[in-house]
Amino acid sequence: MKELVEIIAKSLVDNPQEVVVYEKEKDGDILLELHVAQEDMGKVIGKQGRIAKAIRAVVKAAASKEDKKVIVDIVQ
Repeated sequence: MKELVEIIAKSLVDNPQEVVVYEKEKDGDILLELHVAQEDMGKVIGKQGRIAKAIRAVVKAAASKEDKKVIVDIVQ
């Protein structure tokens, strides 16, 4: 899941070298924290959060195949 989020985020931003994803285990769930450059936050979130919702939907679909729950947080 971590690699999937990295690939999607790097394709969206202007500074792909600053994309970092941290994976944490929390209560049996997987928490993915996506860190991008300040100027790229708008590109990852999108208008009214549409791109962020799409990223979460893709990750949720991929995680459901493995019977896992994945939470994606976008952090500055």
